[in-house]
Amino acid sequence: MELNIGMNIKRLRLARGMTQEQLAELLTISTAAVSKWEAKNTYPDITMLFPLAEIFGVTVDELLGYDEAKAKADVDKILAEYQRLYVDGRFSEGKELIVNARKKYPHDYRIMNTYMWNLAGGSAGNDPETLIKNKDEITQLCDCILEGCKEEDLRVEAVHMKAKLLHASGNTEAALEILSRLPSWYAPIVKECLFSKDTAEFRYWNKKNCFGLMDVLAVKLARIIRFDPSLSVAEKIERIESMAEAFGEMSKRKDLEFFCIGEKTLYETFVGMLTADNAPIEDVIRIREKQFAAMERVMAFAENDDVHKEQIRTTYKTDDLISWHLNRLLYSPHPQFAKLRKNPKYMEMLNKWAR
Repeated sequence: MELNIGMNIKRLRLARGMTQEQLAELLTISTAAVSKWEAKNTYPDITMLFPLAEIFGVTVDELLGYDEAKAKADVDKILAEYQRLYVDGRFSEGKELIVNARKKYPHDYRIMNTYMWNLAGGSAGNDPETLIKNKDEITQLCDCILEGCKEEDLRVEAVHMKAKLLHASGNTEAALEILSRLPSWYAPIVKECLFSKDTAEFRYWNKKNCFGLMDVLAVKLARIIRFDPSLSVAEKIERIESMAEAFGEMSKRKDLEFFCIGEKTLYETFVGMLTADNAPIEDVIRIREKQFAAMERVMAFAENDDVHKEQIRTTYKTDDLISWHLNRLLYSPHPQFAKLRKNPKYMEMLNKWAR
């Protein structure tokens, strides 16, 4: 960032009808020092900034000639251009742009973050040698962001980078541990990015994330329909049910068996909505039955997939999803569940699935 302090001192001094000698006397420094500032031969010592700002009745930022809004707009423009160059594969031009931006805005956290990832060679598949080579500078940038930046996204990126450095140094266990402190939606994704794409560790995390995202996708799809005010209750039921059935059909295809996870979650989310909305008991029973059938398919899939089996055990502390859900539905004191247990047909359905 170019400092215009000398020019500003001269402008502010003349506006107040003050001579260089008078300003120097107020600051108890030599007239030559003031002259050098205004000629842009030197900058004032940092200890002079607050006295100068007070004398002229301005902020230190104004004294330095720093326009926050203008700087933010310029940074926005730089980062957009960097992204465009990166997408176009013009990496050397992008690097030159962000290196110059780092010099121009050394204290801007967004520039700092982008410069850091450019230094590391990108956000994924990083070369350990590149990371180790730039370890000191990258660590300094991470610490600066974590100590001073309040934007959570940039702080998360700094933690992510610290994990990459640990992994590159051979301390993968510590890398995974610090990533576990990140938000639950983000931690698994960045753990995947630690590893090269030709490793068993990458395949493990990639698959685990795929299964987790299938769960999230199903919940979001169900909510899109449920909270659509243009749809009637009957239309919502028909759409979500047909969507779950489509997921079930997909799961019958080779290599797409994991779609049964989405099918199970759609029914599970859907029947929770029906229960909360006091829907007809016939609909609740029908969808709960479909949920249990989908859980059977999920359990069968997990028997042949160690990653999903591990996910089920971690989440439910058991391999038997149906027993876990039945225990909740039969014994939870939750008012909605207690109310449903008073219906004989509903209890007949639950007892049918009891093991």
